[in-house]
Amino acid sequence: MSKGDLTAKFREQLEALIASARDAGVLEELQPVLREMLEQSGPDDEPDETSIPQRFGMVGASPPMKRMFELIERILPSDVAVLIQGETGSGKELVARALHDYGPRKSKPFLAENCAAVPADLLESELFGHKRGSFTGAVADRPGHFVAADGGTVFLDEIGDMPLPMQAKLLRVLQEGEVRPVGSNKTVKVDVRSLAATNKDLRAMCATGEFREDLYFRLNVITIQVPPLRERKGDVRHLVRFFGTRIEEEMGLRARFGPAALECLEGWSWPGNVRELENELRRAAALSGGKEIGPEDLSPALSAGR
Repeated sequence: MSKGDLTAKFREQLEALIASARDAGVLEELQPVLREMLEQSGPDDEPDETSIPQRFGMVGASPPMKRMFELIERILPSDVAVLIQGETGSGKELVARALHDYGPRKSKPFLAENCAAVPADLLESELFGHKRGSFTGAVADRPGHFVAADGGTVFLDEIGDMPLPMQAKLLRVLQEGEVRPVGSNKTVKVDVRSLAATNKDLRAMCATGEFREDLYFRLNVITIQVPPLRERKGDVRHLVRFFGTRIEEEMGLRARFGPAALECLEGWSWPGNVRELENELRRAAALSGGKEIGPEDLSPALSAGR
């Protein structure tokens, strides 16, 4: 393990210690010492060639990522509602998981639902549960995410795709702290932190009536903007090393990118962001046959941009 990897691992362990001190109510007393240790654990600005800078389980050392990490650190102790905004593939769920895994609810469940991937008539059951016989196929009672995650966190991805009738029901749950399963006339009290994410402009959708304004303000106490990969100068090479190691472990393929290939990767605009980059790296590793990866192993659009 390189010195850079050890530094990153130490920082992760130190952040976990900070979270534990916060939970125990002694963070205020220990914070000066812990912060000094964190600052001395190694500079992010000048990582060595083998280091993979990480915080909160995310890779990156660019200024936009540092600003995002600082905001996450500031809001970790609270249970405030957070709206995570960013382009597709930029890592919004990783931010939600960081808020849960390093926050006061980390020992409780984290459940995620993609509001765009579930049919509108099933989304209510997925989130709030249902009673047996309430609809065709309901062969048993089902608690739903808000009950199953009691004490923990529910992450609502692509909240901008939630149908308006469901938005009204979600608003009531957030206001009253209780859910009513489909087919039941009884409510169930829940203590759940809700995090939401979107790649859409919810404020503009409020203006056109596509999204409830009262729900928007309920969700958007604090906004975390996840930067697109094209604005994260210098982070592509860190991500290449990170995913390269993972690809070698999972696929049993050598994933070493030569300087020319790395130049192509850093020059691309990445409209699909980190997800697109990971897919490109896997494709290149599969096509390279175990040799050092060059521009000829990349997608034509990337290699043509040299």
